[in-house]
Formats: sequence, C-alpha cells, structure tokens
Amino acid sequence: MSKPTVPTSTNDPRLHFVVATAIIVWRGKVLIVKRGMHEKAFPGKWTVPGGKLVYSEYKSLKSSTKYGQWYNLIEWLVRKEVKEEVGLQIHKPQYLCDLVFMRPDGWPVATLSYWARAKTHTVKLGKDFDAFAWVHLKEAKKYDLIEGIYDEIRDVLKSQK
Repeated sequence: MSKPTVPTSTNDPRLHFVVATAIIVWRGKVLIVKRGMHEKAFPGKWTVPGGKLVYSEYKSLKSSTKYGQWYNLIEWLVRKEVKEEVGLQIHKPQYLCDLVFMRPDGWPVATLSYWARAKTHTVKLGKDFDAFAWVHLKEAKKYDLIEGIYDEIRDVLKSQK
C-alpha cells in the first residue's frame, strides 16, 4: 500500500482533523456502532461514537477567556457527538488515550479517545452509522472493530472493576 499524501489544498503540514471519540459504559457493557459504507476512513467497521471538531460549530460558543480561548472544548465535542450520533446523554467524559492516523484521502487525523458512563441506555442511531450493539468485553471481540478499539474497551472495562 502506498503512503497517502497530504491533500494539495493543505500545504501547511500543521493541519489535522481533530476527532474525539467516547467509549460509553452502561452496566458493564459498552456501546459499539457500525460505520456506514460511505465513510472515508474505516467504512463498514465497528467502532465507538465520535466526530470531528468543526470551527463553524463551536465559533458561536462563548469563549472562556477575554482572549477568545475555549476551555473544555473537547469535552463539549464528545458530549455533542454522542448526542448527535447515538442520542445519549453521558456523565463527565474521562480522557483515555490519543491516536494519529492518515485517512485514505491523505488527511491526517488526531483522535482523542475518552470514556464516559451513559445516563440512559436507549440509543437513537444517527445517520453516520448502520447498526449498534451494547456488548460485554468478550462479545466485542466477535465484531469487526477498527484496530485498537478492542484494547481501549478492555482498558476501560478493567478500570471499572
């Protein structure tokens, strides 16, 4: 496989998509979702809810300082994406790990992974996913997960014991 190049519209090597994901825990199970086949990265794979940080979405938020800084913006992103993608309210997201990868179209993605307990378990699946499942750790292994997601789920569930 050839190494993707950064899109020609981005000659600045500092440019990345910033994505936040959430492993959502409910009574010893985690929520996994199946990505739609239309997705650029990992189409049809199972993962956890999350999404991109988009300036046009947060620019109307009141900044935290007089200098126009936003504190806890990633927490806001995690909560927003979970609500949009699976219709759930969550308790305070906790940082888990980070990951950087190149999408097939060449865009670099910096992913910040979090976990949180769900306030309810009734999922309302958004347009980006084809299916969902609440699974125990052993069950998660049966799904075609994006590489690394199983390890993240394992780490979160082990920390709950």
